[in-house]
Formats: sequence, structure tokens, C-alpha cells
Amino acid sequence: MSATNGFGRAAGRRKFLGRLAGAIGLAAGAVKLRAAEGAGKVSIATFDATGKRTGTTEMAKVVKTDDDWKKQLTPEQFNVTRKEGTERAGTGKYAYNHADGLYECICCGTMLFDSATKFESGTGWPSFYQPIAKENVAEDTDRAYGMVRTKCSCRRCDAHLGHVFDDGPKPTGLRYCMNSASLNFSPRGKA
Repeated sequence: MSATNGFGRAAGRRKFLGRLAGAIGLAAGAVKLRAAEGAGKVSIATFDATGKRTGTTEMAKVVKTDDDWKKQLTPEQFNVTRKEGTERAGTGKYAYNHADGLYECICCGTMLFDSATKFESGTGWPSFYQPIAKENVAEDTDRAYGMVRTKCSCRRCDAHLGHVFDDGPKPTGLRYCMNSASLNFSPRGKA
């Protein structure tokens, strides 16, 4: 085997690997694009600053990469909303908030809860007996950690919010146990 022949094979392999890497990069980009395009639209209930429902709007689903979410969120917010983490009980900034106002998704601003439905559950997490609009909060079965629970997420951006349990007060008997890290609170505006 000549030195030229060995060099030619190595160069050919490098060229092949370079093309393969480029093709993989293009394929990954196409998958992200298809995912964003396939996200579609969702119907979201909209509200004014007083909490009065103003209608239902068809909105584009919010889809971002983990890197984009990390630029927008604190590490704790990212862990809770994008990785389905849970903040420690009693540590969240809204666990004991009694101010009058509205809670929205920290990721996309979708209105989620009204302080009028917040109650002290004794759990150390902000708890509500119902969302501000059922269509704004998605519920799915969560089988993690050997339990069967119902997890809640923002319908518009899929941010993990917390879980809902059937041990809440009247009128619903439900307890939406949310993570403060998934929420942003705004004092109620004037009518």
C-alpha cells in the first residue's frame, strides 16, 4: 500500500464523515421545524386585568428549544416548567401570598388562576380550587414515582404547573397544587 493511497482513504473518510454530520444536522433542524409547525393552534380564554373574561382566542402553540427556555427562565423555573420538577414545600414565593390578583404562566403569560379561588391547603404550595378557565390548563395522567396522579400544564406552552387532587374545598372539591416557579402574579387591576 502506498502512502498516497492511505492518505486518499483517510481524506475520503473525513469527507464522508463531514457529509454525514451535515446531513444529521439538517435532519435535526427539519425535525425541530416540523415539531414547531405541527404544534398548531390552541383556543385560550383571555381576561382583562380585573380577571373578567374577554373571550376565547385561537393562539399559536408556544414551542421553544431547551436553550431558548433557559435564556428566558431561572434554573428553578426551567426545572419545574420544562423538566416537571417540584419546588420544595413552603419555599415558593406564592405559597403564602394572600394578595388579590391573577396568576399567569411564567413561560407564556397565559392566564391560569384567580386569587379568589386560592386557599390555604397546609401543603406549602399555592393551592386553588379551580383554574380561571378550564381550557387554559391541560390535565394528563402522571405515573411517575409509582403513583397515579393528574398533572397540570399550561395548554399554550406545555409548562408543567403541578398536580390536581380531589381533596379540596367546595364548590369543586379539587385542589390544584401548583409550583410558584411556574407562575407569575399580578395584582388585580381596576375595572
